[in-house]
Formats: sequence, structure tokens, C-alpha cells
Amino acid sequence: MELLEILECSPPLTREPLDAPQAAGVAQVFKALGDPVRLRILSIVASHAGGEVCVCDITGAFELSQPTISHHLKVLKEVGLLTSERRASWVYYRLVPETLAELSALLNTPSTV
Repeated sequence: MELLEILECSPPLTREPLDAPQAAGVAQVFKALGDPVRLRILSIVASHAGGEVCVCDITGAFELSQPTISHHLKVLKEVGLLTSERRASWVYYRLVPETLAELSALLNTPSTV
């Protein structure tokens, strides 16, 4: 089952407990977000004008090697937070808003809890 499918069927935490596969899938996303570099990459992509950013703009924001940045981008893509498109020799990254919406819905709790 793909991660987004796991998130889509996940109820808000206050309605019913997650089952084991749901919890494992959601934990992968939070693990990816738990790394400061990946969180910064997600922020760079999210805040970039037009909603997408060239990999060249991402690598320039860090004092890390290109292979390290590529690894972090791969992790974010694997958990469904980013998508990419190759254009000539550059790759452009965009957020997957559905994944962020599902995470938000999962964590959304009524104010009466």
C-alpha cells in the first residue's frame, strides 16, 4: 500500500486509534520531517515563488555535497512529500499538497479534547 493511501484512510487521532500499518506509514513521513536538512528543504520548496524550485537553488542553500542533498530529496520523494520533474539537465521539485493535507487532518483535534 502506498503511503498516501495509508494517510488517506487514517482517521483523526482522536476518533479512533491507528492500526499498525497506518502508524508505520505515518511514522515514515514524520521520520523524514524529523531531519533538520529535510525540513529546511521542504520549507524552501514550499516558500518558493511558483510552488516549485530547481535543485540548483536547493543545493546552493546548504553547505552540503550534492550527493547528500540528493539523498535528502530522495527520502522526501519516497514518503510522498515532494514530486519532481526533469527539464533538460535540471530537476524541479514541488510539494505534494495532498500529503501535507492528510498529515494535517490526521493531527487535527477538536478544541474540546
